[in-house]
This record gives sequence, C-alpha cells and structure tokens, in this order.
Amino acid sequence: MNPILQEHLTYLKLADIQAQCEPLAAEAATKGWAHVEYLSRLLEGECRARQQRAIERRVSAARFPVIKTLERFRWDWPKKINELQVKNLLRLSFVQKKTNVILMGGVGLGKSHIASALGYEACQRGHSVLFTTAVDALNNLVAAQAAQRLKTELKRYLAPAVLVLDELGYLPLDKTGADLLFQVISQRYERGSLIITTNKAYKNWPEIFNHDAGITSAILDRVLHHAETVVIEGKSFRMKDQIEPPI
Repeated sequence: MNPILQEHLTYLKLADIQAQCEPLAAEAATKGWAHVEYLSRLLEGECRARQQRAIERRVSAARFPVIKTLERFRWDWPKKINELQVKNLLRLSFVQKKTNVILMGGVGLGKSHIASALGYEACQRGHSVLFTTAVDALNNLVAAQAAQRLKTELKRYLAPAVLVLDELGYLPLDKTGADLLFQVISQRYERGSLIITTNKAYKNWPEIFNHDAGITSAILDRVLHHAETVVIEGKSFRMKDQIEPPI
C-alpha cells in the first residue's frame, strides 16, 4: 500500500478500509468499476464493520448471562403462552415508547429466556441494555448506599434504554431493599423501559416488598401504568426429564 495512504487511514482509524482497499482495488480493476463504485464499496464495508463493533460493545455492556434468541425458544413446552404477543414485542415498540414488559409465571418456563432475547434484539437495534437479577441489583445498591455512593450506582440502572430486572419476587426484600427498588422504578418511569420477570402474580407483590402496602402500591402504579404483561403457565422445562422420563 502507498505509505502516505496507509498513514492517513491509520490516523483516521479507518481500519476496514485499510484492510480492504487493495483487494477491492484489484476487484475494481477486474470488473471495471467506476471510481465512485469503488469508493462506495469501501465506505459500505467500513460502516458495516463499525456497526458490528458497536453491537458487540452494547451486548458486552448488557452483561447477559447467556445470549438467547426467540428462534431457540420452545413454544410447545408452556401450557399457556401467547406466542404472537411475545413475537410482537420483538418489534421493540415498547422501547421507543419507554414502556414496560412484565413476564409472569412459575420457574423454568422461559421468562428469563424471553427477557434476554428482547434485550439482545434491543442491542442489535442500537439501544443500550443492562441485564441483572433483582437480588444482584439490590445488593449493589445497598453496598453503594453504605459507601455513600448511591447516586453514582443508581445511574448504572437508570442510564440504559432497557433495564432487564430478572427474578423479582424469588426472594423477599426488606424495607431498605424495597425503598431502593422503588427509587430505580420511579426514576425510570416514562424515561426508559423495564423488562421484569417474576414468579408472583400482582396480587402477591406485597409479599415481595416487605408487606408494605404503600410502597407496593406506588411501585405497581408506575410499573403498570404503561406496561404489557405476558402470563406463562405450565411445568418447569428444567424438570422435563423427571416429569416425562424418556422411554
């Protein structure tokens, strides 16, 4: 490569163009491309490479425990699930509207799988995402509060366009935990989307929040004002072999 051209491309951080300009030049000469066609192909490749790197950064920042997609979901396993409703959520209109999705059902029915898939699709479409369990988030917030850096830690859960709060209700919260979770939900209200997975019906949410009727009502008011609930029923997929032993 021309050393001056190489120097300019390095300075401008056009790594894909730097890698492809000579092979594409040879192809352009063979196929008789015009200069504009050659330049267009170079820029197209650079844009694709940058978009892919941006997606990879968003997926890494989301901290998914495992990458999941709806293509791999077992729609035939739950006794009850609205497949069309879930697939419609993949359009991500709820992210644009800054509304919420609640995935409700027993253990082992794929709530976390669907939540991960929605979060992963959001990353692909240019949205920032954070995936966390409710327990991990609250442990981090309690520690931050004790260290007098709560405001900074809260930003971690308020900044993403989509916050996936997994396994809400699997462990009850004390008053401190309920208050901290209320701060996250209230400050995200109409500013960003929540995806919540829970094993508790709404009528049982007081059990999650230390039987505090006031804070439970305030949280439900903000979560459900703009929300879509997906109810999943059936037996745990992880217990499939014990429920239906192989013949």
